[in-house]
Amino acid sequence: MTTSTIATAPYEDLAAAVRGSVILPGDPEYDQARAVYNGMIDKHPAAIARCRDVADVITCVRFAREHGVEIAVRSGGHSAAGLGVWDGALVIDLSLLRSTTVSPEDHTVRVDAGCTWGDVDHATVAFGMATPSGFLSSTGVAGLTLGGGVGYLSRRFGLTVDSLLSADVVLADGTFVTASETSHPDLFWALRGGGGNFGIVTSFTFRCHDIGEHGTIIGGPVLYDIGDTAEVMRWYRELVPSLPEELSGWIAVLTIPPAPPFPEELWGRKACGILWCYTGPHDRADEVLEPVRTFGSPLVVGLHPMPFNVLQSAFDPLLPAGLQWYWRADFFNEITDEAIAAHVKYGAELPTGMSTMHMYPIDGAASRVPEDATAFAYRGGGWAGVIVGVDPDPANAELISQWARDYWEALHPTSAGGAYINFMMSEGQDRIRAAYRGNYHRLAQIKHRYDPDNTFHLNQNIQPDSGLSS
Repeated sequence: MTTSTIATAPYEDLAAAVRGSVILPGDPEYDQARAVYNGMIDKHPAAIARCRDVADVITCVRFAREHGVEIAVRSGGHSAAGLGVWDGALVIDLSLLRSTTVSPEDHTVRVDAGCTWGDVDHATVAFGMATPSGFLSSTGVAGLTLGGGVGYLSRRFGLTVDSLLSADVVLADGTFVTASETSHPDLFWALRGGGGNFGIVTSFTFRCHDIGEHGTIIGGPVLYDIGDTAEVMRWYRELVPSLPEELSGWIAVLTIPPAPPFPEELWGRKACGILWCYTGPHDRADEVLEPVRTFGSPLVVGLHPMPFNVLQSAFDPLLPAGLQWYWRADFFNEITDEAIAAHVKYGAELPTGMSTMHMYPIDGAASRVPEDATAFAYRGGGWAGVIVGVDPDPANAELISQWARDYWEALHPTSAGGAYINFMMSEGQDRIRAAYRGNYHRLAQIKHRYDPDNTFHLNQNIQPDSGLSS
């Protein structure tokens, strides 16, 4: 037997035991199967198991435990740090688990863990409903939810985890449980922001909310010249907390994309922009939107009625899979004058056309949830900020990374200390602890209860702690 035959023999056993496929190095589809959204990630797993059902997931977990193989879990593949794939690991790929089931009467949707938010929006908006999610429809449901879920609907309906009703989970020992307020409530608490630390979630059940008029919202960008950044940010930081919760807007420094519907004469121009989303009654829209339409000297006022899923998917074509991404992030309780000075400096120095900075509001309904009610701890209002260096060319990886690092170093002293885990690269244990504030110790104890051996450690890892030493 050759070395390669010996290495792959256990995976042949796995392939025989699952309904899905097991992809190995050397298989024609291997390179495509190991690729994730962030093109800067180049990992070579030992095998990729494309699961067809929950039984496949259970089989894979038990196989990995028996053979001492590391487990990486992939759903949508959007992980900033590329944690859904790893050198030498068995990737448990959930991307084929894609069903959704809407109950209009109960205002719920059951979602398999391989779904993207585009799948969910397609299913729910037809009924005039939505579940709070993020800002790209290509984002995976599982990763976004387990990190917390900040999005267009957060001011009105809270984070994604605030609408989570239950989750089906394969645990580290291969057993299967349903976590909810009444079944494994400690696990349910931890899943709502604690990431992939506690098991592999195979499906979620969410509460849905009526939005707009039959799912139609009013949204789109208002863009200003980059030279107006300071003025716009000072206005924006005072305005947002005063707005009705039906209106939310996230602010960015960006380069206007060289594509319709943006006017051709603005293509490639640096800008400060706010992306607005109004989900309230349309007969109140003119009154509510008047201040955001008329402030300053906008280059573009692109507010229009549209189905919610159109807004949610608007940037998908501009950000296809495979680009180079480098992320740095923090939470901010306020946008200080010192922070605005940093935004002005680094916004003017955007290194590539796709590189950008976004700040997403976490106030309204999201801030009325107590800090210890879910694992997601930053509930005091404010913003989740993220700086991303983005470019298709690997030759620009260092350029975009250095810009993001420098920008972050300037901003971090104005931050609340920690960052949203869905926006974090591999940044060490201190940063993970800071992300969870006072909830970290409880998370470590729940981790010890459900995964004492830290089987699921290819994530923003919470290390198991029995609590006996405290």
